[in-house]
Amino acid sequence: MTRMHLVLVLLLTVLVGAGAYAQSSTKTGTSAAAFLKIGVGPRAIGMGGAFAATADDITAIYWNPSGLANVFASEAYFNHVYWIADVRYDVAAVSTNIASIGTIAVFVDVLSMDDMDVRTIEAPEGTGERFSAGGIVGGLSYARNLTDNFSIGFTAKYIRENIWHSSATGFGLDIGTLYKIPILNEFRLAASISNFGTKMKMEGRDALQVMQVGGTGGNLINTYVELDEYDLPLVFRVGVAADVIKSESIRLTAEVDAIHPNDNTEYLNTGLEVGWNDLAFLRAGMKSLFERDTEQGFTFGLGISPRLAGSLKVKFDYAYEDFGRLKNVQYISLGVVF
Repeated sequence: MTRMHLVLVLLLTVLVGAGAYAQSSTKTGTSAAAFLKIGVGPRAIGMGGAFAATADDITAIYWNPSGLANVFASEAYFNHVYWIADVRYDVAAVSTNIASIGTIAVFVDVLSMDDMDVRTIEAPEGTGERFSAGGIVGGLSYARNLTDNFSIGFTAKYIRENIWHSSATGFGLDIGTLYKIPILNEFRLAASISNFGTKMKMEGRDALQVMQVGGTGGNLINTYVELDEYDLPLVFRVGVAADVIKSESIRLTAEVDAIHPNDNTEYLNTGLEVGWNDLAFLRAGMKSLFERDTEQGFTFGLGISPRLAGSLKVKFDYAYEDFGRLKNVQYISLGVVF
């Protein structure tokens, strides 16, 4: 690693440390845009969310953007999940590699749910009105290899949440690094910070209230309720991975990630992936080990990646995640490499 690369790693570490320290007083569960923490990609979820040092496909956008530097072909990706509480989460992304420049990707994620009844103290069974809630994030990622063994990547994103007549917007930045060491077939070290950015605050006509001043018969005035603003769900990941077995037909990858969020306790993700002829894959992992009061746990998944013609390849992945008392979540994705 050259001096410049060492400086970049140290800069990322300082930035992460400063962001984590500055937000260490944030209470559990009080970050904005919590949907940013929903995992993207059955491959990573099947490995228990331990993917920062393995990320070598388009889903690196979410886990560690520096992994995009290892995506040399163009790729389109679609991910769908029925999350807990009838929440739907859909992701679409496309990436392309430009020689001597690096890999560029654009993406959009949409959180949605069915409309719900408006209920008040006076009308607990509903007022007859309906309201909607959801979120969207879209952005641009860029990554490149600075050497054969070291890569760095960035993601800039626009974030918006809405509920009924109110919404909140923000901007976030992800930064990641990946370093490969030629031992144990390939040993990888990775670090990433996700959602480093602005605070978000709900604003809209739902915060307007009519108040009477001067007693009975007094004037009615419109007042605006000033709502609190909250940090984005800052997440710092450090991952180590190795291809424990790597032959012409079989590859076994193991990874462990340590995660430090600003709105919860630290935890570990661990996972394995077994690949056969780069065609069929089995995955398993444990998610959120040592996280306080977690409902997440065992995960497993599978995938197939047949080559149709020339460089055209289709990737289908599935993952199952145990959510304890909240039952389970199942993830499905379709990717096309061309």
